[in-house]
Amino acid sequence: MFELVNVEKRYMGVHVLKGVDFRIDDGEIVGLVGENGAGKSTLMKVIYGAVQHDAGTLLVDGEPVNFRSPRDAMKRGVGMVYQEQSLIPNLTVMENIFLGFEKPFVRFGAINWKKMAEAARRQLAKVRLDIDPGIITARLTFAQRQLVELAKVLALEERVEGKLVILLDEPTSVLSRDEIELLFSVVRALRHRASFIFVSHRLDEIVALSDRIYVLKDGVVVDVMAAKGADISAIQKKMVGRDINGEYYREDRQAPYDPDRVLLELDHVEIAGQGNDISLTLHAGEVLALVGVEGSGREPILRTIFGMLRPDRGTLRIRGEPVHAFSPAHSVAQGVGYVPRERKIEGIASGMNVFENMTLPQMRNYSHAGVLDIRAERDLAREWIGKLSIKVPSEYADCGNLSGGNQQKVVLAKWRSSGSEIILLDHPTRGLDIGAKEDVYAMIRDMSAHGVGIILIADTLEEAIGLSHTIAVIKDGEIKKWFSCQPKAKPSLYDLIQYMV
Repeated sequence: MFELVNVEKRYMGVHVLKGVDFRIDDGEIVGLVGENGAGKSTLMKVIYGAVQHDAGTLLVDGEPVNFRSPRDAMKRGVGMVYQEQSLIPNLTVMENIFLGFEKPFVRFGAINWKKMAEAARRQLAKVRLDIDPGIITARLTFAQRQLVELAKVLALEERVEGKLVILLDEPTSVLSRDEIELLFSVVRALRHRASFIFVSHRLDEIVALSDRIYVLKDGVVVDVMAAKGADISAIQKKMVGRDINGEYYREDRQAPYDPDRVLLELDHVEIAGQGNDISLTLHAGEVLALVGVEGSGREPILRTIFGMLRPDRGTLRIRGEPVHAFSPAHSVAQGVGYVPRERKIEGIASGMNVFENMTLPQMRNYSHAGVLDIRAERDLAREWIGKLSIKVPSEYADCGNLSGGNQQKVVLAKWRSSGSEIILLDHPTRGLDIGAKEDVYAMIRDMSAHGVGIILIADTLEEAIGLSHTIAVIKDGEIKKWFSCQPKAKPSLYDLIQYMV
């Protein structure tokens, strides 16, 4: 159905895709894996027409094509579900689903909203999402928005001849197990109408869903294999070019925190409808993990500490001083850094370069008489690019064009270079490959060793257990149980789960 032959792509002199050959057959589900920066996102964007390749050929049903835009690709039945989502938050669900394709609902220059809503319900039914199509998209959960994103792509069925090619870029990264199973069942049910390209860093999901797997490293396809019977450890080794360190979470580097130095306290804090009587203490060098199911109330705690939400009652203290002004600017001034779940929306400023992103929280240090010291900003960025091995052509590179793992490193460098003593990590490894995750784990250990207090919402329970000194289990907005997580004496998954559900 779709083929790439000897495709090349360069960005600012960096050779991102190097003679890539890629094929997807009728009704096939093809997995695509590789480290962050391997070229997966660029390859997907070339297929979808979001970027144009420099050399090589794209073929649809054997016919050469040249997509100049995503709209061109959609006209040929190629749709994409983005990892970071492409929905417009202040539009309704139905407006997002039919964005750019409103013509069937327009008569005499006016949109028939009832007709659009009925059509949107048919698309939402495909992903088994029972919501009002007239609701504003920003009011949905991340998981609901991801399913709307898929429904938007499936709407291509009614607009094109022939079968679809649907690109799934990390579609399961923040979905619950039930939602993942729903997504997979929808994908399998659609094989008679569509072929799928599935990108995920969860290799067990790649093996379970795919027919064949392409492994990409440094812009080159290093292997193509049948998914049935594929060995996950062998795939990991091909991705990173080395064996994965068995000491994955760096537990050997977990040093005791300072019990006498309290950085942060929440004292009987209540957050309207989201948190009830929350009390916790964070010490210098401590990694405190908040665990719970989706919607348990973990995220509102982080957003309250960072000043994005104001508690209804209770007290928040930073280094013993009560906080009265709740705003991100005030929190940053108090040495609090926040790495959000949706890094492209809240973590980085796309369109700004690497050094501009890194110095955003500390502009006063680089401004003299109202004039920015750009040389000093660049020096700082180069230092942290080296420290964190950020793969980037130069400090002038647009952060929006970096891979997910390198964007995350820029966000972490932003807070570390500004001297933040308290860092809030909301799913810091979401969407990262196994090598980039190892880098983030090492950074967490480094921060802890330097006395930084960290509150962590992890991607998995294993991650929370492996990285933390202390775990608080949260259910229905309340802390139900505390666990100490000393090396060699970590709680089990069952210990946590029995208090989560």
